[in-house]
Amino acid sequence: MTVLIAGAGIGGLTMALSLHQIGVKARIFEAVPEIRPLGVGINVQPHAVRELEELGLLPALDATGLRTKEVAYYSSHGGLIWSEPRGRDAGYNWPQFSIHRGRLQMLLLDAVRERLGPDAIRTGVSVEDFRDSGDGIEVDLAEHRDGQTRPLGQAQGSLLIAADGIHSRARAILYPGEGKPAWGGTVMWRGVTSGPRFLTGRTMAMAGCKARKFVCYPIADEGDAGSTINWICDLQFPQDYLWNREDWNRPGKLEDFLPRFADWHFPWLDVPEIIRTASYVYEYPMVDRDPLPAWTRGRMTLMGDAAHSMYPIGSNGASQAILDARVLAREILAQGQTPEALAAYEADRRPVTTKIVLANRADGPDKVLDIVEERAPDGFGHIDEVLSRDELAEAASAYKRIAGFDKDALNVRPPIVPVAAASAAESA
Repeated sequence: MTVLIAGAGIGGLTMALSLHQIGVKARIFEAVPEIRPLGVGINVQPHAVRELEELGLLPALDATGLRTKEVAYYSSHGGLIWSEPRGRDAGYNWPQFSIHRGRLQMLLLDAVRERLGPDAIRTGVSVEDFRDSGDGIEVDLAEHRDGQTRPLGQAQGSLLIAADGIHSRARAILYPGEGKPAWGGTVMWRGVTSGPRFLTGRTMAMAGCKARKFVCYPIADEGDAGSTINWICDLQFPQDYLWNREDWNRPGKLEDFLPRFADWHFPWLDVPEIIRTASYVYEYPMVDRDPLPAWTRGRMTLMGDAAHSMYPIGSNGASQAILDARVLAREILAQGQTPEALAAYEADRRPVTTKIVLANRADGPDKVLDIVEERAPDGFGHIDEVLSRDELAEAASAYKRIAGFDKDALNVRPPIVPVAAASAAESA
């Protein structure tokens, strides 16, 4: 039997590669007619990079993104709050990557087509409904074009994995009264700029606080020209602000946010200049969804943003989708293509991701910025005047424990998907 996957995003593609690794057939249905490298930069944390390396993708990651060396937090006045190494520089057995989201998706897409065959992904087709049918599942397929929906018949499989994003059709079937994603009052403008190297040359830097924040990190090296810099500007608005529906490709207007950052000329980076010289800018609200009491119905389960969409704080959205795929593959390897495998996956992943969703709503590791802004709104001479080293260390380590990338625990943890079993299945 074949496992059906709704959605060819990072989670769905990793799911297909993981199933192939354990010798299970997979087929993906993707609603868009053509998969293109959309979006801007993301970070993939070491616990997720480990899983991609175990899928044989580390060389492709190195060819596509940059290994992150450091994370650094700064006040609204440009004062250093704290910094720490990342990835292998921090003692992990795996690197952290800063990478363009669309290029990561295309990397995974190429691997799926190479390993599973060109017919493994059917584009322009969405999964509209599903129902258990004895020892399998049947799904209704449709095409959406020019405002019209055209039925495309049914497909049968052993399981359905809904990796169809924050506006998941499968989630809406499980929870028809849920409504739109929840907006927390922050609007983000995201852009990419060819600019100078800053700090270590591979630093992820954050400045400001929840009300006004700037985040930046390089996602590609441009040689003598410097770096391709991914950046994000966050501004907080009243709850009655008429925000736009989130979209990867809504053009942003500089006049809507640049004036709030006009005087952020830091010694390590000229923020307004980086914003002004962007190749493109997108705007969308920071949204998530409330944690669910259940992800699974019979032979269908949710994963990734369909299961646990979260604020893009702490760089964990894509990483958690990758971990979903690996845990689900482990359970299918152990228990077969059964509802029991889905139940075991949910029992493992739902409590963990619920904690991350709630932690991100409380600003996750970025909470330290808010504390500094509250205690020292006019700046500080040295961070020790505001926060102790113990407070800073705990702010950093607490989120790592919640999100599953505590260094010592990760380095000694056995593989999620047993390597020997997966290798044997892949070579069979």
